[in-house]
Amino acid sequence: MAVKKVLQIGDPLLKTTNSKITDFDSQHIYKLVLDLSDTMRKNDLIGIAGPQIGENYKIFITEIRKTKNRDLDQTDELRVYINPEITDYSPQKTVIYEACGSVLHGRLFGPVSRPQKITIQAKNLDGTKFRLTCDGILSRVIQHEYDHMDGIEFLEKISDAKKMMSIEHYQKTIKMSKVQRRHSRITIKEFPFV
Repeated sequence: MAVKKVLQIGDPLLKTTNSKITDFDSQHIYKLVLDLSDTMRKNDLIGIAGPQIGENYKIFITEIRKTKNRDLDQTDELRVYINPEITDYSPQKTVIYEACGSVLHGRLFGPVSRPQKITIQAKNLDGTKFRLTCDGILSRVIQHEYDHMDGIEFLEKISDAKKMMSIEHYQKTIKMSKVQRRHSRITIKEFPFV
């Protein structure tokens, strides 16, 4: 529909309380999903949340696309998460370097420790409830976008600020490292009944 400006860290709308969506027939919500999708793809992101484009609703999307460094079996379709709730976190944690569209101008990456596997429950665009259990980069992006529902930026979760780096250094030293690739690997993608 339209590529929107991605709000950058410090913008108060990123910290504003987000409202639950109750009207699944709303053209505004349908347009919002299209705007999120266009904005995510234009900025080469794998997830984006409503607040990041100034829409303070409990909604985010993810799409793990194939790249020259990401095989087809490590991708995931475009998913819409409305009124999401993470219902289970694994006790095992992994560290993956993250970035964010809301620090796009800073082009910074940093190590963030998060649960390896999660189960999330949400509604899709037509209001149908679903549940997804996953790990790897899919689990990671879901947790990252879910934090935006509570006004939390990934910078607040960096495990060691001394290890923050520019995108250039990340691409040279971390992106293709064995640890980053192993922790990003999707091995679980299950849809248990709701």
